[in-house]
Amino acid sequence: MRAFIFPGQGSQAVGMGKALAEASPAARAVFEEVDEALGQKLSALMAEGPQEELTLTTNAQPAIMANAIATLRASGIDLAAKADFVAGHSLGEYSALCGAGAFDLATTARLLKLRGQAMQEAVPVGEGAMAALLGADLALAQAIADAAAEGEVCTVANDNDPSQVVISGHRGAVERALGIAKEKGAKRAVLLPVSAPFHCPLMQPAADRMAQALGDVAIAAPAVPVYANVTAAPVSDPAEIRRLLVEQVTGMVRWRESVAAMAAAGVTHFVELGGKVLGPMVKRIAPDVTVTSVITMDDIDALVGEI
Repeated sequence: MRAFIFPGQGSQAVGMGKALAEASPAARAVFEEVDEALGQKLSALMAEGPQEELTLTTNAQPAIMANAIATLRASGIDLAAKADFVAGHSLGEYSALCGAGAFDLATTARLLKLRGQAMQEAVPVGEGAMAALLGADLALAQAIADAAAEGEVCTVANDNDPSQVVISGHRGAVERALGIAKEKGAKRAVLLPVSAPFHCPLMQPAADRMAQALGDVAIAAPAVPVYANVTAAPVSDPAEIRRLLVEQVTGMVRWRESVAAMAAAGVTHFVELGGKVLGPMVKRIAPDVTVTSVITMDDIDALVGEI
């Protein structure tokens, strides 16, 4: 069995998609459609930078999605025929839903643009923070977050793999967690260079905006079951997809559990489209599976030949 997975924030880089667009008319059409849907030359920003502007969450979210879908379209692979499941990390869940036909491309781009804006505006710059706890599992990370909160928000945002968990919340609480993490035995604790505290209760204003936006768009049943971030379980019902995407804004990304559940369901091959961040996580969660990261045209050709 095979699962196609889609990366989240942090996968952006200046130059992304440029070679794909030059080599593949299908990829180029994706970037052109996204540019038109957003009314901005996002493809030029992706190709040429500057990095600081590309990294802004309102640009990074649709850019990472566009790159992943361009990679998929350049391959010509039909997910309904070749995938048993799809999943994506945070914003990557939208890419997965687009790839599986639940959203059309233009709708996905507009939703992610809004999601990026809403998440950025939910908390004033400087009031929130996120930190990666390395060498910490979920239980230890939760204990660290609880100890650091002291009446403020501090909670687990991403359960990425058995040795990497991300916490999110008020800046003061997250900074306290850095010291507590060392005391409680985490190998390292590092602040992340993000502009807002994603996937925590402080994102509720963004969740409210996404609830309104998602209520106004059509969602089709995906051609392939999608493992949802907040349940680590497959979902196909459009109403449930809508509800879970709203919950995802404030909820924990249960990536470790999602990958483990797909492996337990029989997935032996994970294909990451448009990035190479998720692959190492997958191998730490399920060491016996095969992981293929697909970024270049050579990668695409190799994958098509293989499946």
